[in-house]
Amino acid sequence: MCGIVGTVGREGDALEILVAGLGRLEYRGYDSAGVAVHTGSGLEVRRALGKLENLRARLLEEPLRGRSGVGHTRWATHGKPSEANAHPHRAGRVALVHNGIVENYRELRAELEARSVALCSETDTEIVAHLIDAQLDRSGDLLAAVRATCARLTGSFALAAIAEGDPDHVVAARNGGSPLILGLGSDRVFLASDIPAILPYTREMIFLEDGEFAVLSPDGVQIVDAGGTPVEREPRAIAWDAVSAEKGGYSHFMQKEIFEQPRAITDTIGTRVNPETGEVDLDGIDLSAPVAQKIERIALVACGTAHYACLVGRYLIEQLAGIPVDVDLASEFRYRRPVLGTGTLVVPVSQSGETADTLAALREARRHGSRVLSICNVRDASIPRESDHVLYTHAGPEIGVASTKAFTTQLVALYLLALRLGLSRGRLGPEEARERVGEILRLPRRVEETLRVEPEVRRIAHRFFRASDFLFLGRGILYPIALEGALKLKEISYIHAEGYAAGEMKHGPIALIDENMPVVVLALRGPLYDKVISNLEQVRSRDGVVIAIASEGDREIDSKADEVVRVPELGPYLQAVLAVIPLQLLAYHVAVRKGTDVDQPRNLAKSVTVE
Repeated sequence: MCGIVGTVGREGDALEILVAGLGRLEYRGYDSAGVAVHTGSGLEVRRALGKLENLRARLLEEPLRGRSGVGHTRWATHGKPSEANAHPHRAGRVALVHNGIVENYRELRAELEARSVALCSETDTEIVAHLIDAQLDRSGDLLAAVRATCARLTGSFALAAIAEGDPDHVVAARNGGSPLILGLGSDRVFLASDIPAILPYTREMIFLEDGEFAVLSPDGVQIVDAGGTPVEREPRAIAWDAVSAEKGGYSHFMQKEIFEQPRAITDTIGTRVNPETGEVDLDGIDLSAPVAQKIERIALVACGTAHYACLVGRYLIEQLAGIPVDVDLASEFRYRRPVLGTGTLVVPVSQSGETADTLAALREARRHGSRVLSICNVRDASIPRESDHVLYTHAGPEIGVASTKAFTTQLVALYLLALRLGLSRGRLGPEEARERVGEILRLPRRVEETLRVEPEVRRIAHRFFRASDFLFLGRGILYPIALEGALKLKEISYIHAEGYAAGEMKHGPIALIDENMPVVVLALRGPLYDKVISNLEQVRSRDGVVIAIASEGDREIDSKADEVVRVPELGPYLQAVLAVIPLQLLAYHVAVRKGTDVDQPRNLAKSVTVE
């Protein structure tokens, strides 16, 4: 997702703050970058296509210095990646940076073209800049101009505007799911789309809400609502260690985050379980017997990797709690007019808490009177703030675009939710509850043991990194893990990969199997083991190359697979967490061997806040 940074002060160099802040937002994914700064000679813009290094090089050639400005990293939505489409966009006296999508931009563009306004880009952002500039001509006040323009916009967006001749003000606006954060310093104020951008300068932050506007000046921050009424809001102290975002000696953030999973899982479990009684307390969320008995069904909604976590969650909740579960891609959920009501518990799952489609699904649920319990990694994000209840994962900052520790902590959160519901509905007795709690308390150590397979997986990756296609097969609770394994490989190595339910292989994918296609088979011991082995043998009979993910101690599989990676056993429900780790490592090491950009793969963004 695009990144916004802004700052206003009485003295000092704004450019240094803007460029450093954009650097801390690189993990979100982007294709171009730019800044607009008030200098002694006026408002000047510098933009560059590609990585931030290109913008830095441009600034060395054409330096800027001033005490206020805005910056942006862009991930293309309207208009292809190019310098012309990069932000900030300049229209008359106004320079604008913008996240999100203006849905009625075609109508507004036609209006400007009918007035013979010269447009230099394909973006919706430039349209907004022209509208603000026209309003500024009428009112002479930047806040009034931004408010009047936003009243005409349809969509989800966050923006920040500055104007020629007014170095003391930056005006920001938020509508929908695109976040904006205001930072308060001793002699300077800040604006950003994500906390890390401004964390080195302040820990006192204010979260702009939907429909609100902010005026940043050397004197502080003023917030008003859509009607212009002042809004009083106390800042929050952010206790976030910036060091946690460093690589810590690993080659890539993704590798570091894979190895952080034992800690992330431990933190997510926290004190939520009691091993002596088998009780589960989800931070005081009321899922007591009277409440749980009223839940007729559960709807899990998410996008991407989080969607695969929800598919695992369906197995967990249905088997442990006996509640029917639907799993929807959030981007499809609201458009199929789902049947919702007070008997449905809707569970949006999102790492960032800002995913536009998941936020829209949440709002659809609220409109139909459904209770919403979200699972999220980021506190104070939009999805948690709009939910009835929040079950936070504690993965910490996840910088790599391809999710790893966020995924496994989502699985843990869903497991805890399933246990709590199973206890409340009487599906789990005390003895089984203690057994299941004991398993999850052993999980971090089992994950540590599983991570020891990295050298073996690295060797396998070096053997197969030239393959053009991969197939991932799993059954039962491991089918979603096959989907996730294929997604990881696609995301960062750009190799075509597909995940399938192993029983569906003979309904189509089997036609693709030959000696050139590696087939990753999740063959852990369990109730479906024999069926998976049968599927595996069908692959071998067609000269397919089999990479098996198997249970420790399973020696029979050695003669049935070309490569075997073993993971510890840990009951029927948590094996999904252990099985995904070799797949994460496989994707990582294939990508490293191919030389792709592991942490920031092309065309992808960390937080997708547009439809």
